[in-house]
Amino acid sequence: MDFAMTAVRTALNGASYVAPRLAGGAAFRLFRKPRGRSRLRSDERPLTDRAEVGEIVVGGGKAVSYRWGTGARPVLLVHGWESRGSRFAPLVSELLDLGLSPVTFDAPGHGDATGETMTIVDLRDIIAELDARHGPFEMVVAHSLGVTATFLALREGGARQSRQSRLVRTERLVAISGVPDFAYLVDRFCERLGLRARLNAELRGRVERELFPGEEDIWSRFSVPRTVPEAGPASVLVVHDADDDMVDPACSRALADALGDRAELVVTSGLGHRRIIGDPQVTASVRDFVVRERAARVGRAAGRPDPSPRPAAG
Repeated sequence: MDFAMTAVRTALNGASYVAPRLAGGAAFRLFRKPRGRSRLRSDERPLTDRAEVGEIVVGGGKAVSYRWGTGARPVLLVHGWESRGSRFAPLVSELLDLGLSPVTFDAPGHGDATGETMTIVDLRDIIAELDARHGPFEMVVAHSLGVTATFLALREGGARQSRQSRLVRTERLVAISGVPDFAYLVDRFCERLGLRARLNAELRGRVERELFPGEEDIWSRFSVPRTVPEAGPASVLVVHDADDDMVDPACSRALADALGDRAELVVTSGLGHRRIIGDPQVTASVRDFVVRERAARVGRAAGRPDPSPRPAAG
């Protein structure tokens, strides 16, 4: 832990003894706001400059959307916390080569979007709005908190959609370094800062009251394990790095187990939580997943047996 984080931990834990509500408010503000805004990298700019750019009003700002290709066989790429859509640039290039039409975005408080922050509901609504504009998506690729939001969108749709209207649907999903539920985010935040249990409880209370007032149980609602039986696509590629220090790889193993025969698990090493989405090995795994699953679907439609059984997990 660096000096700044040590100072924050000491200050918050100390304040929690004499002014727990004040300390809880400070922890909540830290939890809510990204530590920094991811900037466009020089190697991402040529591809981003070729995109069709749009905007989506959501939450406290405007998300920026990016679209490539002809519109045929659309694929949605969903970033996570403190990231941006351009981080998927290597995968966008691969998908274009396969004749797919990638769509991604910067959520409020991230990348080139406006606003200061986002919630999981904002992410859900962005996914639903892009589905309404460009879907249904042949595949969704999501990273980190984007995985949680994607499963939520598959189950609920967005704020502008009723239960009777079309919900978000996709044939295939790639879940990379997925956060299992919203409670995990709070616990990991407190754990990384070394905060007392009292502050964890204060932070949870703030999240309930200020982010999701009126909700009966956000911790159950924003849980991937609860969502999987209701909204799982037919085929899911689950990817996680063994050296991820932000989200425990056990979370993705549990997701793959919950999905059963629908899932294929790929475990990488040495990539951590963020570099994994641009890694050539992971990009190749996603490309193979697209090709293999499409061939299997075409074969099933023609009454032929699956020519390409899934590799063993690991």
